[in-house]
Amino acid sequence: MAGMDIAVTGLGLVTPGGIGVGPSWAAVCDGRPTAALDPVLANNPVRISSRVPGFDPDALLSARRAHRLDRFVQFALVAAHEAVADARLDPTTWDGARVGVVLGCADGGPGTVEDQHDVLRERGAAQVSPLLLPMQLPNMLAGQTAIEFGATGPNLVVATACASGATAIGMARDLLALGRCDVVLAGGSEAMITPLVMAGFAQMGALSRREDDPSSASRPFDADRDGFVAGEGAGILVMERVVDARARGAHIHGRIIGFGATADAHHMTSPHPDGAGIEAAVRAALADAGADPDDVQHVNAHGTSTPLNDLAEARMIKRTLQGDPLVTSTKGVTGHLLGAAGAVEAAFALLSVEHEMVPPTAGLRIPDGRIDIKLAQSATCMPIDLALSNSCGFGGQNTALAIAPA
Repeated sequence: MAGMDIAVTGLGLVTPGGIGVGPSWAAVCDGRPTAALDPVLANNPVRISSRVPGFDPDALLSARRAHRLDRFVQFALVAAHEAVADARLDPTTWDGARVGVVLGCADGGPGTVEDQHDVLRERGAAQVSPLLLPMQLPNMLAGQTAIEFGATGPNLVVATACASGATAIGMARDLLALGRCDVVLAGGSEAMITPLVMAGFAQMGALSRREDDPSSASRPFDADRDGFVAGEGAGILVMERVVDARARGAHIHGRIIGFGATADAHHMTSPHPDGAGIEAAVRAALADAGADPDDVQHVNAHGTSTPLNDLAEARMIKRTLQGDPLVTSTKGVTGHLLGAAGAVEAAFALLSVEHEMVPPTAGLRIPDGRIDIKLAQSATCMPIDLALSNSCGFGGQNTALAIAPA
């Protein structure tokens, strides 16, 4: 499978920057932070989040359909519709048996679980919705997407914490390279901004507590960073073999040419202090792509705005990538989209390659003096022949994707 070129012919995004690729890409290129005080978290230790603005599932889907779906599935379906339309594919005419769905999420539908737990406590078990399990189970992310588009090929949900969306893209690439599918809808979706989940993150000390200035709370690689801001959203890619995409005259946003996945085997929440696991994933992705470390010109970093992650990742980049690539973290705009982050950031890396534009690292004011990498502090125009998108997750799970132009 090494060297197999996989084309991305469709992109769909639902992010705190906006609904759709256009608004989301504009937000990260403009460096517009989205973090704000969240009324849902009014009684929580930390009240900041990055929400998708103006998301109306009844209008974007049908009211009857939306009522039966948790928010994490709603996001995915809206993004998938955009991606399929962008790829100029017609699900009513494609061979569904040759269409796969591989999506990532970290948690499934905690919002539904918390709502129905309240029903259980306040009104009794007989009043719990029969839709509880079909709405909250993680596998329903791919299952409902298959129903929506008539995709009857391989149907998978992967859970590698905050690397889930990127891992899904890598697995989709493998399915295409093996000939198991001709088209795969790949990516990730997440809607974990609930009181219980956010209380857990707060008690771990993972979240920024900069409530006096929420818009500057997410500040990757900054000397004064104090934690991440939780976000929500989805990123869906339509992936095909390059030869097939070119044969049908499809527009190709870029190519996924390398995939690496590893485990730190170190700690259940903290990254390996030397970044050994993500380094191994990066080297595996580059080997898969047939590229050298000094070929990389741009990195869309995991860059969470947490003290440990940013330092470990930056040291890895300095040690491993000898070409001094321009590094950004788009989490300064979107916050951390958790299981969807890797997919959304892979989409941003593809757009950087396609449009020859590296977004700024929003929120970065004074770089951490211990970090010696070239950080994008403003939007930068530059040709990019090879980019990396890095993702890491709790449990020490790491994924790197190597991305090249069409």
